[in-house]
Amino acid sequence: MAYLFKNILPYALTGSLLLLGGCASQLDVKPVNTIDAGAAVATSGDVAALLVGAYDALGDLDVYGGNIQRDADLLGDNGEIFFDGTFVAPDEIFRKSMLVNNGQAEVTWLDSYRAINIANNVLANLDVVTEGDRARVEGEAKFIRGTLYFELVRNYAKAWTDGTPSANPGVPLVLEPTVEITEQAKVSRNSVSEVYAQVIKDLTEAETKLPESNGFFATKYAAAGMLSRVYMMQQKYPEAANAATRVIDSKKYSLVNTAEVFDLRVNQNGFNTAEDIFAIQLTSQDGLNALNTFYGAPEYGGRGDILIEDAHLALYENGDRRAELFYVAENGNTYTSKWINQYGNIKILRLAEMYLTRAEANFRNDSSIGASPASDINLIRARAGLSAIPATSLTIGAIMKERHLELAFEGHLIHDIKRTKGTVGGLAFDSPKLVYPIPLRETDANANLTQNPGY
Repeated sequence: MAYLFKNILPYALTGSLLLLGGCASQLDVKPVNTIDAGAAVATSGDVAALLVGAYDALGDLDVYGGNIQRDADLLGDNGEIFFDGTFVAPDEIFRKSMLVNNGQAEVTWLDSYRAINIANNVLANLDVVTEGDRARVEGEAKFIRGTLYFELVRNYAKAWTDGTPSANPGVPLVLEPTVEITEQAKVSRNSVSEVYAQVIKDLTEAETKLPESNGFFATKYAAAGMLSRVYMMQQKYPEAANAATRVIDSKKYSLVNTAEVFDLRVNQNGFNTAEDIFAIQLTSQDGLNALNTFYGAPEYGGRGDILIEDAHLALYENGDRRAELFYVAENGNTYTSKWINQYGNIKILRLAEMYLTRAEANFRNDSSIGASPASDINLIRARAGLSAIPATSLTIGAIMKERHLELAFEGHLIHDIKRTKGTVGGLAFDSPKLVYPIPLRETDANANLTQNPGY
C-alpha cells in the first residue's frame, strides 16, 4: 500500500471540473496542485481550493469521467455490446478475464484514493472554514468520500449479497489525510460491512449538511440519490425507497423528453437538464468524456470501440422512443447516441433512476412508499412513449427490463446483476472473475493487503 499513498498525497488536479449542486461563487476558485506537507492550510479560501480539487479528481477519466461506468457495462455484458478496441485492460474486463496487473483496475484504485485523500484534507481543515460555509464544505467532502468508497467496495470486493459482509475483506478505510509514507500507512482491508457502514455514515451526514441548491456542486438530493443506490446494493428496500422518495418529493427535478436527456442532436451543448441530479461538468476547454471516447463513433470524436449488438436493440418494444437513441455510423456499426457529445456533461444521477429504484424497492418489499410500483414504472414508460402496465400485471421482470433499457450504458449493469444474484453468460454473480484484483503494485508494496480470490 505504500505506493498507493505515494500517489495520493494531498494533490488536487488542475482545471475547474465541477459537478451538479454547489455555490456559484466557488466557480472562481482555482484548485491547487500541491499542498506543502509542512505548511498548514491557513484560510477558508485554501480549503475551498482543495474542495474544488477533490471534485476535479472525482471527475478524472478513470473515476467518474467515464471509465468506472464503462467498465461496469463491459463486465456485466451478456452479448448486447461488443468491445472492438485494442486497449488491453478494458478488453480483459469485457472478456471477464482480468489479470492481476490489469492497468485499468490499478489506475481506478489509485485515482479514487487520491480523490479521497483530498477530501480527507478538506475535512481535516474545517476549523479554518468560514462558519457560514463549514457545514456545506463538510457535506461536499463527505459526499465525495462516501461515493468513492462505495465504488471501491463494490468493484474490488465481494458483493454485499455474496457471503458474509462482516467477514469478507472490503477495501482499506483511510479517513485521515496521508502526508508521508510510514509503516502505519501500510493499512489492511476493512470488511465489506465496515466500508458500507462508513459510506452510509458519510452520505447520511452529507445529506444533512448540504443545501437543497448548490450551483454545480453536490446537494442534499445528490447525497440522498447516492444513498438509494447503496441501500439497493444491500437489498435494504424500505431505506432505498425512502431515499429515492426524498429526491422525488423535493420537486427540484423533472423528467424531460427522451431525446433531450442525452442526444446531441437535441441537447446540442450537452448541458444539464431538469432531470439531472448530479453530473460531471465538461467544456471544450476543461475535462474529457471517456464515455464518448469509447462509445462515440469517430465522426463524433470517439474511438468507436463499443458496438451495440442486435441482441440489445431487439429488447425495445415497438414505439419505444429509447430505441431512437442509436445511430449507424459512417463505418457501418451501430452506436448509442447517449455519448456522442465529446464535451457533454457526464450524468451520474438522474431522476429516472429514482423512480426505477423506488418501483423496484416497493415491489420487492410489497409496499407503496411514496407511490405504487406501477405508478412509478408507468411514468418512465409514458416518457418513452409506451402504454401503461396494469398494476395487476406488473412483474419484477418487467421492472428490471425498464431499468435495463432506461439506464443502459450508464454504468449500472454489473452491479444490478450482483445485487439481484443474476448471471453473466456462464458466470454466476459471485464468480471471482467479476471482482477486480487489488492492484499488484499495492500488494507487492504492502504485505498487509490481501489479494482477491482467483488472482
